[in-house]
Amino acid sequence: MLSIIKKSGYLCKKFHDMLEKIQALLAEIDTLEAHSAEDIEALRIKYLSKKGSIPALMADFRNVPAEQKKEVGIKINELKTKAFDKINSLKAAFDSTDTDADDIDITRTAYPIELGTRHPLTIVRNEIVDIFSRLGFSLAEGPEVEDDWHVFGAMNFADDHPARDMQDTFFIEAKPDVILRTHTSSVQSRVMEHTQPPIRIICPGRVYRNEAISARAHCFFHQVEGLYVDEDVSFTDLKQVLLLFAREMFGEGTQIRLRPSYFPFTEPSAEMDISCNICGGEGCSFCKYTGWVEILGCGMVDPAVLELNGIDSKKYKGYAFGMGVERITNLKYQVKDLRMFSENDTRFLKEFEAAN
Repeated sequence: MLSIIKKSGYLCKKFHDMLEKIQALLAEIDTLEAHSAEDIEALRIKYLSKKGSIPALMADFRNVPAEQKKEVGIKINELKTKAFDKINSLKAAFDSTDTDADDIDITRTAYPIELGTRHPLTIVRNEIVDIFSRLGFSLAEGPEVEDDWHVFGAMNFADDHPARDMQDTFFIEAKPDVILRTHTSSVQSRVMEHTQPPIRIICPGRVYRNEAISARAHCFFHQVEGLYVDEDVSFTDLKQVLLLFAREMFGEGTQIRLRPSYFPFTEPSAEMDISCNICGGEGCSFCKYTGWVEILGCGMVDPAVLELNGIDSKKYKGYAFGMGVERITNLKYQVKDLRMFSENDTRFLKEFEAAN
């Protein structure tokens, strides 16, 4: 008991010490001055570098009692913002006085200006959306920060489904019911709960999974999901739409095959392969010498999902499908490392100038 009291006293003292340090730094930052670019850089290093005063406070943040973390966190963010703003304002003031008007050549042309290019994921996403738009699908979007119901509950995920575990999903610590969406199926749920069939939508967007980052996986990526709900919808309709998509995206000679699979929100479910567009189906290292490459999951919407979202499953049926944009981009452009999509390396992005 004594040790607990001592620890509690230590944590309270730590809390008050941090608040005093923050107040002192706030007052100190108000008085900052700089007379050269070197002065400004020295201030940045002192306050904002990895070993600076503010990151040191943030490192010590873990010792603050849980019930006081919110107050201290707000104060640290306020301090950090104020330091950024002050140093940036000093830099802007210095830059504005550092330019000699006599050095400006007003006759110099503004060109050449190097033009940027669309990101390869944007190029492919737009192409996917365009194909399905021509097939009658309309665009639907939703929030990336979602609630458990729209991501899992409305999609027929059991309470003990593995996808709910911390290893797969990013949970918002302060609100356990709020998460970063793990798939864009949440958009389908939001549309279904407010719209009666016929529904024919395509849902592109960024999603998040709590996974280790590697050449083949990332903690965020992009999906495009589709949903069609109406009377007399069949698996044959689904297959035909996906065949048309595959041939539009990868070429007229592309073949598809559907393999049985399992998803909580579709029954029956399938995974779709296309004939390898690199070797033409003959077999290569990319398709592991099978001649086939998986590109998406699909299936008939489970009647339970329709009922959960307020649609009469006895009257209406539907199909759904979902694909990763990175996966399709890899197939089209043979990008072997997923990390390259998020590194903003201009050398990599320039390779897609002709695709814009």
